[in-house]
Amino acid sequence: MIDLHTHTFMSDGVLVPSELARRAEDKGCRIIGITDHVDFSNVEAVVLSACRACRHINGSMEIRAVPGVEITHVSPSEIAEISSIAREKGARLVVVHGETVVEPVKNGTNRKAIEAGVDILAHPGILSEDDARLAAEMKVYIEISGRGGHSFSNGRVARLWYEYGFPVLFNTDAHSPEDLVDDAFAGKLILSAGFREKDVKTVMENSSILAERFLER
Repeated sequence: MIDLHTHTFMSDGVLVPSELARRAEDKGCRIIGITDHVDFSNVEAVVLSACRACRHINGSMEIRAVPGVEITHVSPSEIAEISSIAREKGARLVVVHGETVVEPVKNGTNRKAIEAGVDILAHPGILSEDDARLAAEMKVYIEISGRGGHSFSNGRVARLWYEYGFPVLFNTDAHSPEDLVDDAFAGKLILSAGFREKDVKTVMENSSILAERFLER
């Protein structure tokens, strides 16, 4: 299991990074992304804390931790700017909180995230066909979400993947220990989203392909 979208108490999660990593490790997770919510008010502080936490996790556990952010409810026109700030401060992984159907995310967020070349567009809601096509061209990963509510649109992501072939991956968007899953349950969630059995492995392997990119930096 590789999970590149999780949250700690540095935003709205309930665990310190070390406990989140240990609990994920116990579930069989090999690589975890620490991606707390940021906007312009906290991006520098969160990236600094994530980098420090990941250094300690990587020095004391088998699991590998990748410092990142989830850009959340930022004006679409400012996504490219805050993404650049996060990377400059040390974030290896940049996720954008997509246009989920259960929150009032501004229209245009999906498009601007893809145009900015972020790593992952999380739970993109009713992803448009034009944005799906652009994600394929830009090689921006689109998330199949394990989180309740955000997962309502997983079926649309699956259908558009078969049509446009953008990179797709599964993440838990974990905020608490109960959100973490093992490989077997992740596979069931991917299958229930509408992927064929033969393609579940592809979705899981895509997480590994993306994660290896961060570990090489």
